[in-house]
Amino acid sequence: MPTYASMPVRFVKGEGSWLWDEKGNKYLDALSGIAVCGLGHANPEVAAAIGEQANTLMHTSNLYYIDKQEKLADKLCQLTGMNDVFFSNSGAEANEAAIKIARKFAHNKSIQNPVIVTMTNSFHGRTLATLTATGNPAVKEGFSPLPEGFCHIPYNDINALKELATQQPNIVAILVEPVQGESGIHIPSEHYLNELRSLCDEHDWLLMLDEIQTGVCRTGSFLSSQQNGITADVVTMAKGLGNGVPIGACLSSGKATGLLTAGSHGSTFGGNPLACAAALKVIEIVDRDQLATRAKQLGEKMGTAFKQKLSNCKHVIDIRQKGLMIGIELSSPCAELVSQALEKNLLINVAGGNTVRLLPPLTMSDDEAATVVELVCDLIIAY
Repeated sequence: MPTYASMPVRFVKGEGSWLWDEKGNKYLDALSGIAVCGLGHANPEVAAAIGEQANTLMHTSNLYYIDKQEKLADKLCQLTGMNDVFFSNSGAEANEAAIKIARKFAHNKSIQNPVIVTMTNSFHGRTLATLTATGNPAVKEGFSPLPEGFCHIPYNDINALKELATQQPNIVAILVEPVQGESGIHIPSEHYLNELRSLCDEHDWLLMLDEIQTGVCRTGSFLSSQQNGITADVVTMAKGLGNGVPIGACLSSGKATGLLTAGSHGSTFGGNPLACAAALKVIEIVDRDQLATRAKQLGEKMGTAFKQKLSNCKHVIDIRQKGLMIGIELSSPCAELVSQALEKNLLINVAGGNTVRLLPPLTMSDDEAATVVELVCDLIIAY
């Protein structure tokens, strides 16, 4: 089914920050499969872990204990301060689990028509529930009727939430991205997440953080929210967790712990030995090689270079950067820059219609990053 307007290229091999097409042409990847391949393509250690597990045991189902699943859950809880984990196969499924936790939380409080608050311009997935949670009307068109129980307010506007709290008695949870990725790398004010945490504590709501794109060190810490010194009630992860192997995780803590019980949720493939082996190796590498620090330092270096080189470019509205999430907002729609970049053997993305989005591998070298900056600046200046 033609659900993607695919670019006119077919990649057959990858290594580090580079991809090769079937004709042997080499491309510099500044997108990482949309924040998935944080360790670069064909990482040899991850490949070895996958191969070893594939030759040992790939699947038993969750009817039985799975050693690597338990080890991965323990490691994730250790790294995040959370209490338990449900494993799925994608970010959307992780968010579905979060939504079910919020509904179960409401049920236990005898709230009949619970409301989950999400943000305008957010993105949480394409299942019916996560589509409804997403704050972008365009992606919902044609899929009505949508599930009830969601309310959208402006991102980074704590007063809007305070006002909503006086009008809506059935709020049970806030679902929010620490940095909005799909709409163009929107970074909230420094204390926004702390204020959300305080309001959730005050009103007995769940704070649910969608760290699907921001997690696994992309913004300079394992979870982006850790830079605020807070612990959420629910955290969802995916993308960079498996470096290309599909895996999602929904973590809970505090009052969200234990709400999903035997028979209340499940996944045939979720947390299978193969995916968990890949994720365990990813976590080992990002910790050993201090890739959170690397993402912070390289991101700041690239952000500074962009601001210097594009300072006199009048059609650049804003440059936003947190770790290796970089957005360059232009004054007009710029989707054609993606194909122009491809002609220069560079992979980028445009988000929100007018923002060049860059999500480089955490392992990208200084020289490769400098090449990305140079090529992107050339494209934007000439646009």
